[in-house]
Amino acid sequence: MKEKKNLTFKETNEKNNKFSNKGITLIALIITIIVLLILAGVSIATLAGENGLLRKSK
Repeated sequence: MKEKKNLTFKETNEKNNKFSNKGITLIALIITIIVLLILAGVSIATLAGENGLLRKSK
């Protein structure tokens, strides 16, 4: 019979995951920046567009 190795949680976790969760991934950071840029673009277009809020207030 094969003997099961008694590995700690950390050892099994490291064997199952090549990459550990140490923080924000680059992909998550890029997606967040893109979403913020889209929101900023929509806001600026709403404020300064042809029929924007700034034009209406004048």
